[in-house]
Amino acid sequence: MRLLFSATTLLLLSLAACSSDQIQHLRDTKKIAVEAANWEVKRIMPADLLHAARWAGDTLTRTADRELRRLLKAKLEEGGVAAALPYCRPESYASTDSMARILQAKPRRVSSRPRNREHLASLPAAQLQSDTTRLVVRPSAEVFTYQRPIVLDDALCLRCHGSVGGDITAADDALIKKNYPRDQATGYRLGQVMGVWQVELARPGVAEFYTMKTRKVMKPRPKLF
Repeated sequence: MRLLFSATTLLLLSLAACSSDQIQHLRDTKKIAVEAANWEVKRIMPADLLHAARWAGDTLTRTADRELRRLLKAKLEEGGVAAALPYCRPESYASTDSMARILQAKPRRVSSRPRNREHLASLPAAQLQSDTTRLVVRPSAEVFTYQRPIVLDDALCLRCHGSVGGDITAADDALIKKNYPRDQATGYRLGQVMGVWQVELARPGVAEFYTMKTRKVMKPRPKLF
């Protein structure tokens, strides 16, 4: 009994002698917890995938639209409609294609009054209301479709799509008709819907996008000292 008491006493004295700086603490435990949560296998529900398809469609088409406005502004300043006309195809931009590959998506723009007849489509009036209108459908287990209106919301676009003789000069109108003999994409006003973006998305791309969007990220905290 005396030996047991002595051993216990020595152990307690040894622990008491350890200072706090001699104890090794785990570092970045919150970061480790976040990473562990991100690696958890989570079930993505059908409603989550529909929401992600809308997210993905918005991201892809908005990015393409921003690049379109940037390029058109630069080209119009550089050489007018003649310089800008070949660039009014945001679905074919390299940046759009790169994002589409990541999302496993196929974007296109269609209209009932297209400039290029390849983009002709019959669109119900209900789908041409405003830029906030979205149509996201899952026609099969492996495919989602996304659609939103294209609204003429930039005055620069009137240089090619406005009224002939008003917004569009006779020379520019002749140039447009030379390149697109069956052009119907003029006579628009600011705020009008010109057509729609349509995007077909594969389920794996949508699921990966959902995972990426919902992934927890540690925000860096400023040092206190």
